[in-house]
Amino acid sequence: MTQVLIADDDHLMRAGLVELLTVDPDIEIVGQAATGREAVAQARRLAPDVVLMDVRMPDLDGIAATRELRREAPDAKVLILTTFEQDDYIFGALRAGASGFLLKRSRPEDLITAVRTIAAGDCLLSPSVTRRVIGRMAQQPVPDLTGQAKLADLTPRELAVLELIARGLSNREIAAALVVEESTIRTHVKRILMKLGLRDRIQAVIFAYETGINTPS
Repeated sequence: MTQVLIADDDHLMRAGLVELLTVDPDIEIVGQAATGREAVAQARRLAPDVVLMDVRMPDLDGIAATRELRREAPDAKVLILTTFEQDDYIFGALRAGASGFLLKRSRPEDLITAVRTIAAGDCLLSPSVTRRVIGRMAQQPVPDLTGQAKLADLTPRELAVLELIARGLSNREIAAALVVEESTIRTHVKRILMKLGLRDRIQAVIFAYETGINTPS
């Protein structure tokens, strides 16, 4: 079972998310929180696999709560779920340690997939958010030479996988593009993160653009 904590100050939104997610028999809602501080306290006590975190909440906003939660309950993965698609929210959440960023207008099946994906240790951004991340990286045209030196540790296939990650492709899409099994791509991704000293897929996207190995289209 994937255990989920829902943090949102809107009672109706919390109720709707509970109803939506419990359609999946492998997802269990272990708690609900109406404020950021309550979310951190419950995450520390309940040890959920995934925390669905709203951005705008009283007491402690979702970004600050994510930062604190990553210290207090580091095994819990945070999925930001918000109506707002502003750059300061997106990059603030990613810097705070969120594993994903999804908009509330997403389809119900996409939310369930996102919870599963993040619980499995992967990262997920909605397509429009991925475009914003790539756009921000495009504003940093000077390659990071320190990062480029790390690229020498990657095999040609790992470098190819990193380039496709930077384009926003999922493991399944990368496997199809390279005509290999998805499990092989998961292994490549783990090795890439380990060799480059990166925390997750999101950092890999940023690294790829900062080092100039991929240019936004």
